[in-house]
Amino acid sequence: MRAIVVYESHWGNTAAVGRAIAEGIGPEARALSTAEATGEAIAAAELVVAGAPPLGFRLPTEDTLRGLTAERSPSPPDLSQPSVRAWLEALPRGNAPAAAFETRIWWSLGSAAKAILQQLERAGYRPIAKPEKFIVKGRYGPLRDGELERARAWGAELARASAR
Repeated sequence: MRAIVVYESHWGNTAAVGRAIAEGIGPEARALSTAEATGEAIAAAELVVAGAPPLGFRLPTEDTLRGLTAERSPSPPDLSQPSVRAWLEALPRGNAPAAAFETRIWWSLGSAAKAILQQLERAGYRPIAKPEKFIVKGRYGPLRDGELERARAWGAELARASAR
């Protein structure tokens, strides 16, 4: 199945989950940063999955991303790619099956994945699963033990649901 898993990742956790989801979907699935997920790649996809971490209890905004540079994190955040919010705003209309995920600390309020799935649906994509949450141990990670295996399993579930 030709699928793309698009991610916004600042400390590598969301990228790792995106790659694991793509592995679970199958050999034709590709995990792409928002910069790599062009209109051409999206148009050829039979399944579109997108994910980001919630910042400020929601899908990151440009203001919240600018604020990341002032944080005292173990490593600087990767802000070289467009946000998922910006990627969704430029997303061409489509009708492929879709799903959304996020990486978050266990107690976080709000949801980036819910907002992503709503935007995908507004653009014509068809949700095939509830938004999924993958847990990081701290604000910057690492991922909780077993999350990558769970992401692969969820990717396999998405492939089955998309094929129906």
